[in-house]
Amino acid sequence: MSALGTRPRTAAAPALALPERRRRRSRARRFVLVAALALVWVFPLYWMVVTALSPREDLAAGDVGLVPTTLDGGGFRRALVDFPVLQWTVNSAAIAVVAVVITVVVDVMAGYVLAKHRFPGRAVVFFLIIATLMIPIQVLLVPQFDLVAQLGWLNSYWAVIIPRSAEAFGVFLARQYFLSMPDELLEAAQLDGAGQLRTLLSIVLPLSRPLVAVLVVMTFMYRWNEFAWPLVALREPALYTLPVGLSFLQGQYTTDYPALMAGALVSILPVLVLFAVAQRQFVAGIARSGLK
Repeated sequence: MSALGTRPRTAAAPALALPERRRRRSRARRFVLVAALALVWVFPLYWMVVTALSPREDLAAGDVGLVPTTLDGGGFRRALVDFPVLQWTVNSAAIAVVAVVITVVVDVMAGYVLAKHRFPGRAVVFFLIIATLMIPIQVLLVPQFDLVAQLGWLNSYWAVIIPRSAEAFGVFLARQYFLSMPDELLEAAQLDGAGQLRTLLSIVLPLSRPLVAVLVVMTFMYRWNEFAWPLVALREPALYTLPVGLSFLQGQYTTDYPALMAGALVSILPVLVLFAVAQRQFVAGIARSGLK
């Protein structure tokens, strides 16, 4: 009897262990895949660090490897002392922060109206907004320049901020997010006597933190890295943004690559910090908006 009683247990053990082994193999494959993708994405950043910390003479001689033999902070010193990189960083930060505030407010309000308010021509308005995504920015440079010149904003921060104070993609993202919000919640607030603005500020916005995080990260990243329009609208080097200023570090005959890579590292740090802080809300906002 004891032998008969132990047979089912010994036979079931391999059957139970088989799914566990499969799960371990699946986790191992996912780990290898994620590690390989992380290596591909991190390697350019690592190479920027290596270049920034390498002596300029070694780069000129082509004597640079994956692991630098000599560490030299001269690239950072030249970028911060010989060139106004800090001033360009302040300019980019001022433009990006003000633009984020204006753009997020406009996108959220426009998306809320298109999602929760019914009025004649709503579908046509939304279609026209989405259609602007197909217009290349290069096509808009001349009319934007003419408009900004007539307003007297050339060579100022407002010349960079105002023309792009509303983003079609941000309006689309906000509309998709608000469509998933129950209408009964807004109707209950209106029955309690809340107006449209009170409903938006007290009910909608507290529930839209993931959406706001997505809009803040994407708008800041776009404004921080914008190059073409600031290059056209700004004339004085003291007003240059960081991407525009870094382009002038490339000489006609020689280029100080350590200083250039040091400036590039400075330019990507704010975006990395912002994404690290808002990562959880950013992912939640993308998921709630229905984007894949």
